[in-house]
Amino acid sequence: MARKRSALSARGRRAARSARPISDSRIDFSDIPESTDEELRRARRVGRPKSAHAKQLIAIRIDPRLLARLRRLARSRQKPYQTLIHELLEKAASVPAA
Repeated sequence: MARKRSALSARGRRAARSARPISDSRIDFSDIPESTDEELRRARRVGRPKSAHAKQLIAIRIDPRLLARLRRLARSRQKPYQTLIHELLEKAASVPAA
């Protein structure tokens, strides 16, 4: 199996290897303006909202053609494909076993 190549150039890889973390106290923030009260009021939290019923992240292998079909179906229903897959699995799991 072929080794995955880095997107960095040889020069970029050398620079990344020799990079050392620096403390925040050594970073010059002087060219970044302070946020105004209005900007802070309009700010929104980034990331997933906290929920009492958080879903568990898993990894599964799906045939690429099946995944493409699921994505097309989700797009036609105007919903995220992962939501559609969740709904389909939930529906299938609620059917009584034969």
